[in-house]
Amino acid sequence: MADDSIDPIQYRRVLGHFPTGVTVVTGLAEDGGPVGLTIGSFTSVSLDPPLVGFLPMVNSDRWPGMRSAGVFCVNVLASDQGELCWRFAKTGLEDQFAGVEWHPSNATASPILEGAIAWIDCSIEGVVDAGDHHFVIGRVLQLEHVASESEPNALLFFRGKLGEFTQHE
Repeated sequence: MADDSIDPIQYRRVLGHFPTGVTVVTGLAEDGGPVGLTIGSFTSVSLDPPLVGFLPMVNSDRWPGMRSAGVFCVNVLASDQGELCWRFAKTGLEDQFAGVEWHPSNATASPILEGAIAWIDCSIEGVVDAGDHHFVIGRVLQLEHVASESEPNALLFFRGKLGEFTQHE
């Protein structure tokens, strides 16, 4: 049931006050080539079994190919990877991986982006329709993060802009 009293612009503005991490979910298209999309709506779902989730738009032009492969990799972007965020958010790019360094994951061969501060390789456990999005649940097969000593800083999205986390002492 739709609630016509909720203004979509106000909805986005209010929810924009909730900062999110920025990820690029990657996979392999039906032709075997790499494909990816920027996702801010990523979450852990369960520890036992290890499950994560993300929410691509129903009208995404890249999600259907990834879905048919049955696997994906979540790349957590570093604070200096804003250009990748916008690149993978755009639709209609001829070759979105042109000039992007990556290597295939061991478990699924999905792209792991160079410079990502963490990655989570998954098989699709389930997909639930959720309004104008799908809620994709993935079973974690393999995961890794950069060394803590390198003091990585995550890319964040807040009120329509990119930034980074500043720790309070």
